[in-house]
Amino acid sequence: MKVHFYENVEDSLLKFAVIMSKCNGKWVFCKHKERETYECPGGHREKNESILEAAKRELYEETGAIKYEIRQVCAYSVEGKTRVNETGEESYGMLYYADITEFEKELHSEIERIEFFEELPEHWTYPLIQPLLIEEFQRRMPGL
Repeated sequence: MKVHFYENVEDSLLKFAVIMSKCNGKWVFCKHKERETYECPGGHREKNESILEAAKRELYEETGAIKYEIRQVCAYSVEGKTRVNETGEESYGMLYYADITEFEKELHSEIERIEFFEELPEHWTYPLIQPLLIEEFQRRMPGL
């Protein structure tokens, strides 16, 4: 499996949005109802949706975030078979950062709960991808 990073990618290629998120200086991660691991908020882009709209929708659906500032970090791609990519062909996404200031009281999605971390968790849903996205985010946006 290979992960690549780009300044930009043609919009039509972008299929995923992943959002590195913090609230009050703590990392925000999701715990899916069907898994015992943690993941960054994110997911697939829907038809007729911009990649930024996808990021905002996924952030809300998976964390309940209703007040936040969001900004683009970089484009990325993943080569290799994953749970969401059976062909293994290079698939592209956009990485964002969100500083969340307010959440809804309840989640209305497949996410069981969100958790706040001072340090990054150890048990990842996508262990070959998520740590690399976080590393690139930290490299591009030091101090956040």
